Amino acid sequence: MNAWQTWIALWTLVTKEVRRYMRIWPQTLLPPSITMTMYFIIFGNLIGSRIGPMDDIDYIDYIVPGLIMMAVITNSYSNVASSFFSNKFQRSVEEMMVSPMPNWVILAGFVVGGASRGLAVGLIVTVVSMFFTDLSIHHPWVTIGVVIMTALLFSIGGFINALVAHKFDDISIVPIFVLTPLTYLGGVFYSIHMLPAFWQGVSMVNPILYMVNAFRYGILGVSDIPVGGALVAIAVFIVVFFAVGLWMLDRGKGIRS
Repeated sequence: MNAWQTWIALWTLVTKEVRRYMRIWPQTLLPPSITMTMYFIIFGNLIGSRIGPMDDIDYIDYIVPGLIMMAVITNSYSNVASSFFSNKFQRSVEEMMVSPMPNWVILAGFVVGGASRGLAVGLIVTVVSMFFTDLSIHHPWVTIGVVIMTALLFSIGGFINALVAHKFDDISIVPIFVLTPLTYLGGVFYSIHMLPAFWQGVSMVNPILYMVNAFRYGILGVSDIPVGGALVAIAVFIVVFFAVGLWMLDRGKGIRS
């Protein structure tokens, strides 16, 4: 395939993924916005008024970046995991793999499509948050860069999950037993400075902590960790995960029987 044909193939895959989740938007875009609205009402308004400021910032303002990032992570991951596994289950992935289309295009197409859903949900949650608080973005480029890289990273993670899954139940194991605990313990609702020294050290091995804090720095200008190191860590994870996903796809891991 020449460069133009490769671009057309990539654009087709991305368009297919976008149309897939947009066609069923009441199931893919609406529920996260409702869930996050409940978080804003319960944790932001009701509980937040009792907790008081966090790092000299109103509690509802403090948790908004974390809740947006939570929505981006879960939706980017779940979109690719479910979509690619469905294609694998229906054997349509095999048709793509025997076509002239490079495997990296297949991986990139699903990843970009999944990231677009994560970003779309993140944008919706951001709009919803405006009904509860008035935020001003302190560092726009950091904010945009972090949210895009995070969406791409977890889309790749969803792709790898779909490759190794043998049945539909397998694609829910990682979100339930890995992503959810790491997200809730990633500083979404609190500053790690509130924790004892030991648990602060434990929190530092949680990769989602770096993403949440880098995003919070972009919006609020505060962070529990060095932002530069967080950005480098996210970029390294993207490269490593993409290489692993491509290696697995090249060898037909989870596809060839």
